[in-house]
Amino acid sequence: MFIFHRAPGRLAAALLLGAALLTLPGCAWLQPYRVPVVQGNVVTREQVTALRPGMSRIQVRDILGTPLLASVFHADRWDYVFTLRRQGSEPQQRRVTVYFKDNVLERFEADPLPSETEFVATLGTREPPKVPVLEATPEKLQEFPAPQPKPEPKPLPSLPATYPPLEPANR
Repeated sequence: MFIFHRAPGRLAAALLLGAALLTLPGCAWLQPYRVPVVQGNVVTREQVTALRPGMSRIQVRDILGTPLLASVFHADRWDYVFTLRRQGSEPQQRRVTVYFKDNVLERFEADPLPSETEFVATLGTREPPKVPVLEATPEKLQEFPAPQPKPEPKPLPSLPATYPPLEPANR
């Protein structure tokens, strides 16, 4: 007490520090917002159902996109990996593996994939925005002035029949 008696500022600082330490456990529920992280190629059920054995590599790439992994050691295999990390939920990972033989699609393996609608629904938890009515009643149209006709543009002067030479005369 002797130290605090001589320096009342120290007493206030010590009380403030003690109050801050007591309230820290109560703030455990406060967490900063973390942006959802989407990595890799999103492959949906509709895309996989479009694959057919016998398709060329270019056709597969047009449907699924460029593969995330194309191994030098497995030249006839493309791997499409997708991960989604969101705050408050377990990370999701999905994989699609495409196998080629003689540059033609032989087969593919895929985890259970969402449809496009299901995937979009997992991204947004907010309510859809309210779309205003985009229709004007005849009464509302009367509130606006009628458009004025534009004056006719003046005709352009005629072009000259001859032009000056581009190069100077002989020297």
